[in-house]
This record gives sequence, structure tokens and C-alpha cells, in this order.
Amino acid sequence: QVQLVESGGGLVQPGGSLRLSCAASGFAFSVSPMSWYRQAPGEERKLVASMLSSGSITNYADSVKGRFTISRDNAKKTVYLQMNSLKPEDTAVYYCKLRLKGADYWGQGTQVTVSS
Repeated sequence: QVQLVESGGGLVQPGGSLRLSCAASGFAFSVSPMSWYRQAPGEERKLVASMLSSGSITNYADSVKGRFTISRDNAKKTVYLQMNSLKPEDTAVYYCKLRLKGADYWGQGTQVTVSS
């Protein structure tokens, strides 16, 4: 079955960096587009970044452009989110998502807290 396991979250000061990882299994990772979403308390889950299977096309929310980078290692079946210049408003639970045959699959999420 599809499994997505995020890791790499934590507490970081404003201006700091984190790299999130999402380890995937149970599906053809190399041909699947992957996305990162985040959900802050009291808010809806929102798209942060997405990437096609080849990695050739990426898409970012305006709020993270120039600071976050999505990447993937198809050999390791892992998608990453490098987050630089973090701001308090980046605080949220971050999820990776797979859309496969009309269904959405989510990981359990990893908490990112940006605070001094």
C-alpha cells in the first residue's frame, strides 16, 4: 500500500533553514508527481510546492518563492523540501502528497515551528 513518511521538522529561529524529507513506498514513485502542503492552526491545508516526476517542472506558492526548493531522488524514492530564510508565518504542519488514479494520499505530517 501507499506510504508517505515525512521527517525533518523541528524548531528553528527566524532566518534559519530546515530540510524536510518524504520517504515513499508502495507505488511507482519515479513516474509520480509529488507535492508539499502545509497547514497552520485554524487554517486550511495549502499547497507549498509541487514537482513533476521528471523534476523538470516545479510550482511554488508565492509566499515561499525564492526561499523554498522542492527536489526529488527517484533512486531513494524520496522528495525533499529545502526551506531557507524561514519566517514565523512558515510555522505549520508540513505534509507530502501523492495524487494517484484520482485519489490523494498524505503522510502523517511533520511540525515546523519558526520562533525566537
